[in-house]
Amino acid sequence: MTNTIRIAVLVLAALAIGADLASAQRGRGRGGPPGGGPEVGMNTRPPNGEGQTPAFPGQTRAPEQKLNVAFDVVTVAEGLANPWGLEFLPDGRMLLTERAGQLRIVTADGARSDPVAGPPMVDGRGQGGLLDVALDPAFAENRMIYWSFSEPREGGANNTAVARGRLVDGAAPRLEDVEVIYHQAPSLDSPLHFGSRLVFSRDGTLFVTQGDRSITPGRMQAQQMDSLIGKIVRINRDGSIPEDNPFVGRDGVRPEIWSIGHRNVQGATLHPETGELWEVEHGTRGGDELNVSRKGLDYGWPTIAYGIEYQGGPILDGIQARAGMEQPRYYWDPVIAPSGMTFYTGSLFPAWRGSLFIGGLGSTNLVRLTVEGDRVTGEERLLQDLQPQRERIRDVVQGPEGALYILTDGGSGRLLKLVPRN
Repeated sequence: MTNTIRIAVLVLAALAIGADLASAQRGRGRGGPPGGGPEVGMNTRPPNGEGQTPAFPGQTRAPEQKLNVAFDVVTVAEGLANPWGLEFLPDGRMLLTERAGQLRIVTADGARSDPVAGPPMVDGRGQGGLLDVALDPAFAENRMIYWSFSEPREGGANNTAVARGRLVDGAAPRLEDVEVIYHQAPSLDSPLHFGSRLVFSRDGTLFVTQGDRSITPGRMQAQQMDSLIGKIVRINRDGSIPEDNPFVGRDGVRPEIWSIGHRNVQGATLHPETGELWEVEHGTRGGDELNVSRKGLDYGWPTIAYGIEYQGGPILDGIQARAGMEQPRYYWDPVIAPSGMTFYTGSLFPAWRGSLFIGGLGSTNLVRLTVEGDRVTGEERLLQDLQPQRERIRDVVQGPEGALYILTDGGSGRLLKLVPRN
């Protein structure tokens, strides 16, 4: 790539990053009234995309459904540096990632360890850095943990990568036997969308959600089968390829691919009954999506999409449906900039059992969805009256005792806990 082309690509990437961040900022103040509920008037205002209509009833702007659950918000820890991912250890302590590259252990009362030694260097430009963290299904026996991060590459490129290592606990925690087991081998040196959530399936394989490059021609790689950009991939715990992946053995197709056509997947979780992978991804203006990621399917980006470009105008041909491409189970217009998600299965909040909780970076609230089968039938917005700073919500995790734990984004982020009000 010539220097002139390289500079042009980086400039376009910077503009796209700015558009993403500006969109999240524009989302501030667009949430609903204190106590929950979608934005006032959101069900009556025209969609961002002129003439766009949902493919089926309830695909967007589900009815407001307030459950009036009384809860208190407890601050567990504060002063966190752009916290990104949270995972519970078997003893109730938590692994917490900070985007600049720190992995810490946090106790139930908020005490934080020094950074865990051993993770490889991250490339923290734009939306990159140290991202999600997950425990090996056999953690109690092998002490292995996994984390995703933006990995620096030659020539100024970077990409989503996954590493694993053995956690050695103590006064100075560290990682041993560290190895990078997955590289998203980029073909463009434009840092932008990395995803990335790690979810172990019931069979012990690992789903890795990712992002695209969001500029032409980078975004088109989400549809190219020889590229891992804009894909959800499935790997074994050692990084090898499961034999039953959908495209194993096909010429010119990356065998890691599980599903294609994704923009920027920053939330993912298993359905507690079906075991299927549910995910949320950032759209542009009016097209954030909730999908059920199924084996070998195409979720359309950027060929089909709801909403419009950040700068205005249609996305490619401006179409929302095409044969062979999946429709989102739900989409947001206006967007929430989703990040982090979990199905609630605990006993502390009986009314919430079965609800899907999603963090809103742009809407700066906690979104609760009522789900019936694979359809959304109700939506509620929480925490808007409890966050005077309009904090962006980065991750949502259910704790072992049934409380909901929330990470807020920013240079002085917080770890919050939702508990029943006495």
